[in-house]
Amino acid sequence: MAEVGSPPARNTRPRNRRAMITAAAAELFFRDGFDQVGMSDIAEAVGVGSSALYRHFAGKQQLLTHVVLDELHPFVEITAETGDLDETVGRLAAAALDHRQLGVLWQRESRRLPEERRDVLRGELREVARGLARLARAFRPELTDADARFRAWCMFSVLTSPSYHQVQLSRREFEQLLRAMVVIIGQRPPQELAARPDAQPEQVERFAGRASRRRLLLVAASRLFAEAGYGKVTTEDVGAAAGIAGPSLYNYFASKQELLSAVITRGNAWLEVDLERTLATKSDPAEALRALLRSYIRFAFDHGGFIDILVSEVGHLPAEERHRARQTQHSYVAEWVGLLCEARPELDPVRSRILVQAALTAANDMARTGPVRDARAVLRLGTALMLDTPVER
Repeated sequence: MAEVGSPPARNTRPRNRRAMITAAAAELFFRDGFDQVGMSDIAEAVGVGSSALYRHFAGKQQLLTHVVLDELHPFVEITAETGDLDETVGRLAAAALDHRQLGVLWQRESRRLPEERRDVLRGELREVARGLARLARAFRPELTDADARFRAWCMFSVLTSPSYHQVQLSRREFEQLLRAMVVIIGQRPPQELAARPDAQPEQVERFAGRASRRRLLLVAASRLFAEAGYGKVTTEDVGAAAGIAGPSLYNYFASKQELLSAVITRGNAWLEVDLERTLATKSDPAEALRALLRSYIRFAFDHGGFIDILVSEVGHLPAEERHRARQTQHSYVAEWVGLLCEARPELDPVRSRILVQAALTAANDMARTGPVRDARAVLRLGTALMLDTPVER
């Protein structure tokens, strides 16, 4: 991330101060996380005293609400209009890069908002989804309501996927690639991306024996951290959810932070082991990608809480552990990128990374907040994004 822009000289009153405040807040919330940013940090970035901020916003939560809605508003405007199909897709791709922080801000930070403000955000997101469903029907008028809604949310996942990486590509080429992925989603025949609203994820057979106390604590912590956020959960909450007296937790973990670290390490270890197993059994890179995506989707649907924690709570780890966790995730995705480069020699690592992240973001979003839980439809979609998206150079 770039540094926050230089503030204006003190004792000046630029006419766009409110816009400057929201821009600085958006960058700081995106870069450092809502919990790590104070109003004084935002004031310093803008070059004003903290009291000046409160003349525009009552507090940090109101400012976050404004920031997220400000990032989302262009998508509301574009999808509300009925214009030329190609022009609309192009405008959406441009907005995705102009508002590249949106994915992280609404998926990671909006959970910090009070329920009534989250309701406002949900209403705006539903408006975008309805507009994107109309766009899907412009490609395929015969789509059912469920299929149009599924494609709409997948389009939104693709458009917000650049928020989760820092890959740089020329503006023209980046927009073209985003447009091509939206078109892939829109143009696929109905039978190829048909989604069943009542579909259930594939069931994985589990050991039904007595769980250890440590495992009970990890499972309870994963659920609570995902639902309420790390900051709002106490060790007493985790112990109670696991059926264990709160102080007994310290027989297994020295602190709540160590418990969070164990939860993240456990999930990352599963993904790494599955990666090694797949690479050892699949010699064809395209087939290996399909197998990895299939098992990743199953994991995400079955352990959506872990995906929430990866997106939202890694910032609460100590710096060294946070760096290690993110390096593990980057290395994991790099293996997918390498496989895609092998499967499609015309791609370079930059474009491969963009396509892989779009597929993973769609899987994560469908597992966490998607309108349907049809793993097969998500698999078909992610495979098409990675293997079939045309790339112009």
